[in-house]
Amino acid sequence: MRSSEMRQLANAALVIGGGIAGIQASLDLAEQGFEVYLVERKPSLGGRMIELDKTFPTMDCSVCMLTPKMVDAAKHPKIHLLTYSEVQQIQGKAGAFRVRILRKPRYVDEIICTGCGICATVCPAEVTNEFLAGVGVRKAIYVPFPQAVPLVYTIDMENCVLCSLCQKSCPANAIKLDQKPEELEVKVGAIVLATGSDVFDPAKKPRYGHGLYENVLTGLRLERLLSVSSPTAGRIVRPSDGKTPKKIAFLQCVGSRDQSIGNSYCSRVCCMYALKQARLVKEQVPDAEITMFYMDIIVFGKGHEEFYMRTCDELKLKLIKGRVAQIKEDRKTKRLSLKYEDVEQRKTSAQLFDLVILSVGLVSTADEVRSILPVAIDDDRFLRTVEPKIDPVLTPIEGVFVAGVVEGPKDIPDSVAQASAAAMKASIVLSRAR
Repeated sequence: MRSSEMRQLANAALVIGGGIAGIQASLDLAEQGFEVYLVERKPSLGGRMIELDKTFPTMDCSVCMLTPKMVDAAKHPKIHLLTYSEVQQIQGKAGAFRVRILRKPRYVDEIICTGCGICATVCPAEVTNEFLAGVGVRKAIYVPFPQAVPLVYTIDMENCVLCSLCQKSCPANAIKLDQKPEELEVKVGAIVLATGSDVFDPAKKPRYGHGLYENVLTGLRLERLLSVSSPTAGRIVRPSDGKTPKKIAFLQCVGSRDQSIGNSYCSRVCCMYALKQARLVKEQVPDAEITMFYMDIIVFGKGHEEFYMRTCDELKLKLIKGRVAQIKEDRKTKRLSLKYEDVEQRKTSAQLFDLVILSVGLVSTADEVRSILPVAIDDDRFLRTVEPKIDPVLTPIEGVFVAGVVEGPKDIPDSVAQASAAAMKASIVLSRAR
């Protein structure tokens, strides 16, 4: 490489996505001495993992494991944290990418705000809390969750009533209603894509009644309901009447392994998180009867098979192999009638349940990445790598690497391992600038 080309190389990396994969990749790169621009479109780091109450198979507290890493990333002198920001454009090549980033206005000064929360107590506007998956509400000025990093309030202007009460009540004078969007351009030598995944929208399967019947919940909503930060303080209740459910059904493969909607892949985590949630429910309601409707139980990670066998044995879990064809609600009792095919018994049956949990699968965010980079996608619409079996982090674009669920469905340990691998590959590119 000629000296003139060498001088043009950027000794910094861009990591897109502030979930566990993006945080791990950023920390690994920063510990090697590289500057890192960590961009997250939401007001806080955390991604999907921060929405979980417990993690399988150890049943450890998700927040307890993730929050220290979030704080480490925010405090690291080599990491430039850009939350509530989006990458608008990427140009250039490996070693010399030019990246344009839009910093959205919080209408709160990030430096001055102390996170005291007085502004939220006086705000009159309430909207559905996205972090709680619709279980509770938040104010128009908010932090996504108590452990947010950075712990800075954001005004949701779409729901703000412009009463200025927050501005008048702020003791630090941090409310800046005249803030404007800010654009900045950075030069980086390598890019790690860690944009994670979305969850399948069960409204695309209307026969399950999600959005129509109050007592049909997604697995993610149950996760937030079981958390001590929920409006019910972690108690499992029926949304329709607040009563404790005694007969609960879990429906597996909702949005996964389903050719009718084009999602033929297995999401890999649904069986395990349903088993985990079943344990949490049983701890609260020991006399609850739990039935799981499944196609195949897939538990292949370290300790997962043992977790599955122990859960089935201890909970006396009832397993029925077969798809649920239809869910209907009794208008008077709000109980749910499930009509299903029992494959092993070779018959169709129906049962009544108090609560139904849809174990929704993971769907790709690759289309969002393709709007800024000409990356390739596979048949399942996740990002394609050059050699999935021997180099699962390398994209066809030199200097661009992937980590986490954006490359394909995986659990937390696999996402962390892939993030470290992506950081190592990126560091090879960046080392040329040294």
